[in-house]
Amino acid sequence: MSEPLYLPTVTDERGRPLDVIELRGLTVDCIVGVYRRERVAAQPLILDVALFLDTRAAAAGGALANTIHYGRLAGELRFLLEACRFELLESAAETVCRYVLAPSTPDAPHAQARAATVRVTKPAALTGSAIPSLRVHRTVEEMAYASEDTPFGGVDILHEGAGYGLYRLRVKPQGAAVTRLQRQAEGDELVLGAGLLLQGKPVQRGTAFHWPRGFSRSYENSTSLEQTLLCVDRPRLASTGVTAGEQASTAGLTPGQGISYYPQEEHTSHGGEGHS
Repeated sequence: MSEPLYLPTVTDERGRPLDVIELRGLTVDCIVGVYRRERVAAQPLILDVALFLDTRAAAAGGALANTIHYGRLAGELRFLLEACRFELLESAAETVCRYVLAPSTPDAPHAQARAATVRVTKPAALTGSAIPSLRVHRTVEEMAYASEDTPFGGVDILHEGAGYGLYRLRVKPQGAAVTRLQRQAEGDELVLGAGLLLQGKPVQRGTAFHWPRGFSRSYENSTSLEQTLLCVDRPRLASTGVTAGEQASTAGLTPGQGISYYPQEEHTSHGGEGHS
């Protein structure tokens, strides 16, 4: 397990110290680096995250919506590290901070983290002679997120880096979105909500899909809540590339080909507001 992070004291507006939820030692084989060999072969990256928030409401009521579901968060961060293909540790750390400090969505509610400390470690970079790492600290007040309203719902621009973009696609109740990678790009999408149909078939929350260039896919939301997807596009989007009210081909892909990033319990329980 990774060594504990050095954590500053962060207080709320009343001067009370905030609580800290930590994920330590999340190890993911991913593309990270600037050299040719690092762009073609995955190597381990170790992620440590500390989130500063007030957990008093969760302690009193026992609802996951009042805290952070660390099982889901671990899967979402693993998805980001695998999908973004970072060049620098700085980019990886900043992307993680911007994601964990973003507001939650109605289909996956959680407490708002007020600050985050993130450390990324690259143990194989120097072949054992030393172990490089980077630690950063960010606050929610530093973050600004752009959003675009669309006929199907909206797109939140969480972060755009060198060669990739991180977005949140929001499909409104009773809405439908057809996405096309018409440019020379590929992408990965992680389903965050529990009420979407993909190509007309139900898809479980926490399931991710890799989409090759030019593949068209359709998401439909038949629920009363806005449903969301976490999207990584490589390179970043030139435009949203998403339309509403059209029908995509169902050939060539089924939801069963996705990869689950959430704990197995998500698929055998309500997937909702119990304890983590």
